[in-house]
Amino acid sequence: MSLFDAARTHMIESQLRPNKVTDQRVLGAFAGIRRELFRDLMEPMVAARLLQAAAVARGDTALVVGAGTGYEAVLTSVLARSVVALEEDPELARRARATLVEHGIASVSIVEGSLALGYRSRGPYDAILFGGAVVEVPVEVSSQLAEEGRLVAVVRRGDTIGRATLMIRTGGFFARRVIFDAATPLLPGLLPKPAFVFC
Repeated sequence: MSLFDAARTHMIESQLRPNKVTDQRVLGAFAGIRRELFRDLMEPMVAARLLQAAAVARGDTALVVGAGTGYEAVLTSVLARSVVALEEDPELARRARATLVEHGIASVSIVEGSLALGYRSRGPYDAILFGGAVVEVPVEVSSQLAEEGRLVAVVRRGDTIGRATLMIRTGGFFARRVIFDAATPLLPGLLPKPAFVFC
């Protein structure tokens, strides 16, 4: 067993299982994906609990908003049929594509564009995951959820602790539930615009 393999096992046993990650498919995804090949990552416990809450099924189409270098998208691809990974930063998108090619992962499509707009042309999505915290979930993104679709995001307003939130679309309405607290950094592409101040 390599040092990286041992570190992944330790991560699962000391961070994921003790924090209520019980879905064997999610744990298997974390065990099988080499985290050390990626950068700009969400905390493993947060990503695992969000994926578990999203209840991604084998036949699902998923959208990852703020894909970074693609780690959460690759984890999601282990659970879903196909994944669209949206990234605004061209350099991060380039690195994510290179990693996918290097590892022969064909079920993830890296696309570039505004995080606030989502990626409507491949929707609707059964599951949407944000790869970092947001001040609020953009309406344009949540509208791309399929009926009974699940959206998971850490919602973090101001300097407060983030709230990992599950949204489920039913009959055109969205039910929201806070799952746990998380100190996840805000996604750069979804930072609030500075308010205009009169001098």
